Amino acid sequence: MDPLAGLLEGPRARGAFMIRACFDPPWAVRVEDRAPLSVMLMVRGDAWILPETGEPVRLRAGDLTVARGPGAYTCADHPDTEPQALILPGGECSYPDGRSLNGSMDLGVRTWGDRLDGGTVVLIGTYLMRGEIGGRLLDALPPLLTLTSDTWDCPFTPLLAAEIVRDEPGQEVVLDRLLDLLVIAALRAWFARPEAAAPAWYVALADPVVGRALRLIQDDPAHPWTVAALAAKAGVSRAALARRFTALVGRPPVTYLIGWRLALAADRLRGTEDTVAAVARQVGYSTAFALSTAFKRVYGVSPQVYRAG
Repeated sequence: MDPLAGLLEGPRARGAFMIRACFDPPWAVRVEDRAPLSVMLMVRGDAWILPETGEPVRLRAGDLTVARGPGAYTCADHPDTEPQALILPGGECSYPDGRSLNGSMDLGVRTWGDRLDGGTVVLIGTYLMRGEIGGRLLDALPPLLTLTSDTWDCPFTPLLAAEIVRDEPGQEVVLDRLLDLLVIAALRAWFARPEAAAPAWYVALADPVVGRALRLIQDDPAHPWTVAALAAKAGVSRAALARRFTALVGRPPVTYLIGWRLALAADRLRGTEDTVAAVARQVGYSTAFALSTAFKRVYGVSPQVYRAG
């Protein structure tokens, strides 16, 4: 499998939070929803994104930013503007003093803010559950990434702008799939940039030895791989593979294999209805108990509790 395709196959929105936000300055919204991933596409005007850590980012019409949760951030017309609203888990809204804001700024179907023809218009899509975004993909992303209109022309802006305010049968599914396409297209463009800072394993795929071992693991995680077996396939000694793999990927082959299997298991627990025993077999564990033991060691909870959310 193309490694980038494998990385991007994760987005599977299910009832994503989608909204068209319209504001006139001064405005500021504090986002504390702990969502795994949110996308903001500027349609009109400009805005600032102020993360908890790192430098503020200015967005202009046509720009897109992807915010990886669960950290909080503020969207505002200016870095000095105080938040007038809070976005909480589940799409709940409140004033900064805790009073409910739900309904008071509704402007129509999936539209929220000051007025319909506000000076700033932002299309926002949010994945509400971590299982909707593959853990491998989230781990590969920085807290905030931005694509500007002068480097990437978003092909989905007109379609998303038209569909987000419609109230038709099946509209939720249409918007979910549009959000997935938007995220995949944006991340593909971002990964193509030299400053993208792709994860070490992704960069290591270009190495003729380590790349071969990585592809074997990624393509067939259920195989009972050993370092010796991987080394034989890669055409080097066991010690040479272990040394080179650790240097390029940042962890030994077996540690990477375990992490890959558990990441796949986590995605499948949330993304399918397969039993824990079936998931265990799919990712290389002989029994549900064996998967549960390894899973709890890394994720802190059992597969059943993780699946329940």
